Amino acid sequence: MTDLDAYIAGLPKAELHLHIEGSLEPELMFELAKRNGVSIPYDSVEAVRAAYDFSNLQDFLDIYYAGAAVLLTRQDFEDLAFAYFQRAAADNVRHAEIFFDPQTHTDRGVPFGVVVEGLIAGMDRAKAELGVSSGLILSFLRHLTEDEAFATLEAAKPYLHHFIGVGLDSSEVGHPPSKFQRVFAAARDLGLKLCAHAGEEGPPAYVREALDLLHIDRMDHGNRSMEDEVLVERLAREQMTLTVCPLSNLKLCVVDDLKNHPVPEMLRRGLHVTLNSDDPSYFGGYVNDNYSRLATAVGLTREQVTQMAKNSFEGSFLGEAEKAAYLAEVEAYAKAG
Repeated sequence: MTDLDAYIAGLPKAELHLHIEGSLEPELMFELAKRNGVSIPYDSVEAVRAAYDFSNLQDFLDIYYAGAAVLLTRQDFEDLAFAYFQRAAADNVRHAEIFFDPQTHTDRGVPFGVVVEGLIAGMDRAKAELGVSSGLILSFLRHLTEDEAFATLEAAKPYLHHFIGVGLDSSEVGHPPSKFQRVFAAARDLGLKLCAHAGEEGPPAYVREALDLLHIDRMDHGNRSMEDEVLVERLAREQMTLTVCPLSNLKLCVVDDLKNHPVPEMLRRGLHVTLNSDDPSYFGGYVNDNYSRLATAVGLTREQVTQMAKNSFEGSFLGEAEKAAYLAEVEAYAKAG
């Protein structure tokens, strides 16, 4: 462990781009399959890990949805959430804003309330037992229709007080943000914050649509924005938070090598960058792994790492007083370190 790795390990940080279904470790998948009598196409934990050897978004999504089939009960979702928060707490994540995909579960016949109540129970345990605060973001699956997204938003209404925002994820290419313009406006009218995946595999035009048509508060990924000079200048000027996921980008071949990751250039251009783990059990690392491996690959400085930790709290959907308290923790740690 380098001195910078040790610094990263203790650095207070928030995680803003985490799909809770993507934190399902093979061991828990096996445990839940056995608990629920669900047949899975793998005969060992090692076989599951071998299946994680994918190299594009669609192959990953196919495995991701198959894994989700073991999640059936309120307890399953609580166990899933709490297992993530234990790992997050070990990385000194002080606050996490987690995505969940209700359509992945309701389409399998799992009631919406079972999913939400289980996740909230895990989040409440994390706050009480681990001191990690959190918020829940309802994500629409972009390969499905906007009408289906509207149905999901309607089903969410009895639970709205549990959500801080909505997101947009799944297969990006061929499913532009403009497809979901009306449902995002409806979510905004309900008082929810808005974020969307854009510019991961999709073109810079998708980033523009997310900004101009969905009117997002936060951009998930955004890598391909760097191909458009005017867009980069706009993102810097507006200080739009980007939730960048280096190990995900490497695994899905968004970048061919971490040494070529755009984060250093993003920082040089003044973009409001944060580092996150995306789907950590599938992509081979939680949030500190993303910080450390990227730092090693591109030569990040302590100051850059600290700035991205600050950005993670500034870009969160917390209230201003809560942000200030967490930012003070980062400042104190940086001074002591």
